[in-house]
Amino acid sequence: MIFPKTLPLRSPNMAGFKVQRQIKYEEELSHDFYKEVGDVAWGEKLLSCIQCGNCSGTCPLSLYMDYTPRQIIAMTRAGFKDEVLTSNTIWLCASCYACTVDCPKEIQITDVMYALKQRAMLDKVYPRGFLAPAMAREFFDLVRRNGRNTEGPLMINLYMKTNPFAALGMAAMGIKLFLQGRLGLFPDRIPMATGKKGDLHKVLQ
Repeated sequence: MIFPKTLPLRSPNMAGFKVQRQIKYEEELSHDFYKEVGDVAWGEKLLSCIQCGNCSGTCPLSLYMDYTPRQIIAMTRAGFKDEVLTSNTIWLCASCYACTVDCPKEIQITDVMYALKQRAMLDKVYPRGFLAPAMAREFFDLVRRNGRNTEGPLMINLYMKTNPFAALGMAAMGIKLFLQGRLGLFPDRIPMATGKKGDLHKVLQ
């Protein structure tokens, strides 16, 4: 199977037009990938997608995505698991639900994006340099341990694990917020029974 990666258009008359392609063999595809997605977020409707492109046309961020929402659905159904999970598309989704509202087949595309994010985090295959996956993981860890999120520890842990030098540029703002009582340095905790912690863990999973 041949999967098109990029189509660089260098001139209106297509002079020197070159198609770049990547060969993907049938045995390298994950044919059960769409079922994995379907088990989490209404993914069973992915097979009913008619590839009309409404989702891509209404998405405010599709211009900046590696693959449009329409392409992501097609790739998920075809089994291009690695390409889908390592793309920036699922992390750029703004959760505006415009694609879901305009879908003629009523596919919950935004929920599918959430399911793909979860899969990428579990497999640790998200794009390098993206803050969104690291922030999501730190947020979930704080909530699991303490029952709630605290902005100070969240930002400290995030920058220490991604780009410590970037924290220096935020130091002045952080100190100002701390002095005004708007930013705590220590995590707040909510007392929870053991059973409640188990329920919370299931929800976050």
